[in-house]
Amino acid sequence: MSPAKRKRGRNGPAGKKAKQARWEENGADDEEEAAGAAEEEITVPAPVSMGKWKNKERVLIFSSRGVNFRTRHLMQDLRTMMPHSKADTKMDRKDKLFVINEVCEIKNCNKCLYFEAKKKQDLYMWMSNSPHGPSAKFLVQNIHTLAELKMTGNCLKGSRPLLSFDPNFDKEPHFALLKELFTQTFATPHYHPKSQPFVDHVFTFSIADNRIWFRNYQIIEEDGSLVEIGPRFVLNLIKIFQGSFGGPTLYENPQFQSPNMHRRELRQASTAKLREKQMLKDLQKLKRAENKEMPSTDVTEDVFATPAEEKPVHIQTEAPEPGQDRKTRKPKPFKRRRMQMSH
Repeated sequence: MSPAKRKRGRNGPAGKKAKQARWEENGADDEEEAAGAAEEEITVPAPVSMGKWKNKERVLIFSSRGVNFRTRHLMQDLRTMMPHSKADTKMDRKDKLFVINEVCEIKNCNKCLYFEAKKKQDLYMWMSNSPHGPSAKFLVQNIHTLAELKMTGNCLKGSRPLLSFDPNFDKEPHFALLKELFTQTFATPHYHPKSQPFVDHVFTFSIADNRIWFRNYQIIEEDGSLVEIGPRFVLNLIKIFQGSFGGPTLYENPQFQSPNMHRRELRQASTAKLREKQMLKDLQKLKRAENKEMPSTDVTEDVFATPAEEKPVHIQTEAPEPGQDRKTRKPKPFKRRRMQMSH
């Protein structure tokens, strides 16, 4: 087929006129009906977030090898709640932590949440501002994921959260630094392409027992009634570093106790209890031995005791007579023969 025939209505013959629309008698009525339908039509308003995306915060959330299923589910929940987050493959344990700065640069991220597993039972979380710092290291405790809690709260995926902080965050300088780090990491940037223009849940960071408690609540009504969604976890601060994943130490928690020391104290307490039980048993044995009364001597024991007659001691001074030799001894007849002889 020639290319002239493919283009319809463009390069047609000059003498051919274009088709004109036919005017019917009821044309005016159709125009009135179309105007009425346009008035009845429901128009969808434009989205609220028509501004420009300026805050280009991106958070890299990933972990080391050796994490358990609960940590994987927690990371997935955080990625779901934070539309400005990115994922990456697990990092090898042998790699140094400074490599994470290069990974963040490759992924075009300036914040990082790195979960580090040790001994398949302890979980540490690094929160860093890459690549210049500061960074903080936490021990993660009491993890409860979304699937595990099954709370009644719910929120729109990708909606922007409110951040609520305990008043104690403004009293200490290290807590003020952590508040700024939490704000830049967990807050969804305004007009983010993956975010929704709604605010229907709130992240709360509370300080109790020298630990930071994280909760996620749904805002039900405008009066401020809340219902928990999940997940929930507790962060025990270890150190704050000046650089990203290292550098000079800005703050060290004096009340922090490592999980190894905690388990060691528990073992020592259990062994101390066993030793105490054994000592009590030994003391009871000694008391029983001391309190054991000896039977008193019976006076009537020797009433019926008759002294034995003293036999004269005979001392043999002469040698005994020699006995008969076996060879010279007369052989004894058999039993049957002796019986016959007797009859």
